Amino acid sequence: MRINKLMADRGIASRREADAFIAAGKVKVNGKPAVVGQQVNETDEISVDGLDKQKKIYLAYYKGRGIITHSPGANETDIKTQLSARSDLGGASPVGRLDKDSEGLMILSNDGRITGPLLDPNAKHEKEYEVSVDKPTKGSFLKRLENGVNIEGYTTKPAKAKRVSDTRFSLTLTEGKKHQIRRMCAALGYQVQNLKRVRIMTIELGKLKPNQYRKITGAELKKFLASLQII
Repeated sequence: MRINKLMADRGIASRREADAFIAAGKVKVNGKPAVVGQQVNETDEISVDGLDKQKKIYLAYYKGRGIITHSPGANETDIKTQLSARSDLGGASPVGRLDKDSEGLMILSNDGRITGPLLDPNAKHEKEYEVSVDKPTKGSFLKRLENGVNIEGYTTKPAKAKRVSDTRFSLTLTEGKKHQIRRMCAALGYQVQNLKRVRIMTIELGKLKPNQYRKITGAELKKFLASLQII
């Protein structure tokens, strides 16, 4: 995508402001000067001279079902709109995505350093989900989820699955293909009824309710940043 769109998605600046920052030579992508119209990836690190001196904020946020993480369409609501009334967020924006029909934990931050390491598909960061399906599960179903499922020619990486009740289980992945869990279940004859992310690496959703957040600080923050090799 174009760099000004990614900067807008991250809450760094509007697209017009982003282009002005870039034209003024204030923006770098992965440590190199950016150019107007440059194509970038979600995992790229973007820094802006002057803005990077602001206080770094890290939040654990509960995204509810039906809420869009980035770039909402007509009649859709995104996280930024949900939190627009809060003045204490310091420009924090979602890092990564979570499907519209899914709910649960997202990391919000204004620290561009964490974006690349957190979204790196080769880093094998764990993300844990609670899943409800349309009929009772069997031990063989959970084993197949753990061993890898063929979804349209791609075999998913090994995962961890644990039964919670007849129709509920937890699933821990180290990758994040589009609609992956829904596609894995569908390939095995199950339909997902509810999908909630409860953990990203060392950060847990805990007792948060939809549209609530808490600041990640102290030992929890230190452990999180260390796991990303930021400190």
